[in-house]
Amino acid sequence: MAMLLDEAAAAAAAGEVPVAAAVTDAEGAVIALAQNRMRRDGNALHHAEMLVLADALALRGSERLEDCDLWVTLEPCTMCAGAIAHARIRRLYFAARDEKAGAVESGVRFFDSPSCHHRPEIYGGLSEAAAAAQLRAFFEQRR
Repeated sequence: MAMLLDEAAAAAAAGEVPVAAAVTDAEGAVIALAQNRMRRDGNALHHAEMLVLADALALRGSERLEDCDLWVTLEPCTMCAGAIAHARIRRLYFAARDEKAGAVESGVRFFDSPSCHHRPEIYGGLSEAAAAAQLRAFFEQRR
């Protein structure tokens, strides 16, 4: 998670909300890394999770990442949770909870929905204080 916090800081320095994500393979090796690029790319879909999943799927040449894990500095939103389910991510690890837009342990709790066809193992709150402080500092600067 320390590597992702550094990547999220780089996103903040570029004017993005400081969120970063990585996909690791079954042995724990990072196979893809991304940060938020919504503002830089002018695309509301370019959340770190969406970008890293697309990169990992392309590298694997597959529509599924069943033996892979996703690491994120912020609890995924509903859009990203849907992509995680479709990609069949094995485990989801995230740092800060997002009471406003999160959809895993907050909000709609996407993976608990009866219509959700895949639920990864979920581990939230890893390095939560550091990730939350990073997000708070970013938004305080923007105000």
